Amino acid sequence: MRPLPISAETAIKLSEQLKIPIEQLMHMPQHILMQKMLELDKKEKE
Repeated sequence: MRPLPISAETAIKLSEQLKIPIEQLMHMPQHILMQKMLELDKKEKE
């Protein structure tokens, strides 16, 4: 599986918000990452 096509800054911010290591984030399947980002967005809006 290829690493996600995101910038280093984005990867750092996402890993901090999701509280997971950057290595794990970069090898996460894209659909799972999108789902986690949607969950974060919902939490921020509440």
